[in-house]
Amino acid sequence: MSRLQAVFWDVDGTLADTEMDGHRVAYNRAFAELGVDWHWDQGLYAELLTIPGGTARMQRYAQRRSVLLTPDRLKRLREAKQRHYLALIRSGAVQWRPGVLRLLKELQQAGVQQWIVTSSGLASVQALLDGLHGFSTGPFRGWVTADDVRCSKPDPEPYQLGLRRSGVDPNAAIALEDSAQGLRSARAAGLRCLLTPSPWDPELPAEGGAATAVVDHFGADTPCRVHVGPPCDGGQVTLKYLEMLLDLEQG
Repeated sequence: MSRLQAVFWDVDGTLADTEMDGHRVAYNRAFAELGVDWHWDQGLYAELLTIPGGTARMQRYAQRRSVLLTPDRLKRLREAKQRHYLALIRSGAVQWRPGVLRLLKELQQAGVQQWIVTSSGLASVQALLDGLHGFSTGPFRGWVTADDVRCSKPDPEPYQLGLRRSGVDPNAAIALEDSAQGLRSARAAGLRCLLTPSPWDPELPAEGGAATAVVDHFGADTPCRVHVGPPCDGGQVTLKYLEMLLDLEQG
């Protein structure tokens, strides 16, 4: 069996359920604070999630509404949104997804490099990691955020940079993602990808076939359900299972 050397974690929707109860609420609070007559309900926000990155999301929505969003106003909205998001994190509104904490610890104990590769900015990532507990020392070797690249997912640049920084061959690594755009990015960079689909991603039914495996979560109190790929022993995604996926595609 191949030895796994690195795991690249997406953040929003993969590590934690951040979108609907975290980012979306923070955007709406920022809009209200700055007098912007917008409210993103769950249906609208699910549609806007097809646009990677919060800045681009607000810019595109402003264009759609024929609203002039000046650079200064956009900056103030981003800052207010980040402040509200941090407050939500500290309040306990966002938690690890099922099985994530267990898998993070298993990989850390096995000496597997773990990296974050996300379309979110560094400030959002740091806020999330500061607010979520379970480690005396962080499990991540480093991260690639929207601040590090010119092109966000679905472009392969974020994962290509992660591979360069880790020094790992793509055949010894795997990406963990929840979205069609993240899946495309990982695959274009030559990585295998385990997908845990977000229920609000409308593109995934057409894209799921590109994933090495698809599960509903990583396995915790209840067993995970495998939609694509080999079965999980005990209903949990483990280091052994991830290494099985490396061999599956090599074969």
